[in-house]
Amino acid sequence: MTTQKIYQLPVEVTNWKFDGATEIAFNWEYEDGSADLLNLYEKGKQQQWDTSTRIDWSQELFEDNPMGMADESIPIYGSPFWEKMTEKEKNWLRFNLQCHSICQFMHGEQGALIATAKIVNTVPDMNAKFYAATQVMDEARHVESYKRLIHEKFKSAYPITDSLKNLLEQTLTDRRWDMTYLGMQVLIEGLALAAFQRIRDSAKNNLAASVNAYVMQDEARHVTFGRMALREYYPQLSDHERAEREEFTVEALYFMRDRFNQAEVWMRSGLPVDKLM
Repeated sequence: MTTQKIYQLPVEVTNWKFDGATEIAFNWEYEDGSADLLNLYEKGKQQQWDTSTRIDWSQELFEDNPMGMADESIPIYGSPFWEKMTEKEKNWLRFNLQCHSICQFMHGEQGALIATAKIVNTVPDMNAKFYAATQVMDEARHVESYKRLIHEKFKSAYPITDSLKNLLEQTLTDRRWDMTYLGMQVLIEGLALAAFQRIRDSAKNNLAASVNAYVMQDEARHVTFGRMALREYYPQLSDHERAEREEFTVEALYFMRDRFNQAEVWMRSGLPVDKLM
């Protein structure tokens, strides 16, 4: 079954395209590069895994609370709205909030796949190109893992949120190679790392916990990659250039805050959205 048939909200188009404004960088020096990045590349090669064999996909999610998350993680838990809900309504909310979260992980990982491929093209350091190439494979595996979780287990899906879409477009349309690092490797991947850790540590469902645990293992390297590259580059920038990146970071943080408000679920819940958001 195609993803289009399981989306819970209308999706205007199957594809999303925009001008990425990429500047391609070749480097004819193959030995002069960051030793730390080369070591990270070695780890990236050694820690590859296959989602089809590493994860036991014969396991099922739970029926009413798919990932087995505590109700305390639901924003309205303990409120008058929560207390008035029937058990059926609570089960609906548990399912859809969790499905929405996993879908945004899936969409975000596709963004990371495209962003990392762009880094291979644009970053000047050869060792950084090496490592980014391993991350492209990581991100493809993450999309595959979340796709299987959505299609085979949840059998329901939500489109990408406007805030995540805007953040990805802002990150991918800047021609400067370090802005892709800053937006994706540090900000988006850093926040995702915390989200994956929360599910890994809190989910009582083994399948949900294991998928997020293995993805998180890769994400920790990805965030390290971004920090290593920018730590060496940012001291070279002028005050004006650093101010531009600080402004980009603040705007990105607003997008990331809105990414997790799950407005699409609340609008379908029958609850007064104007009082919840």
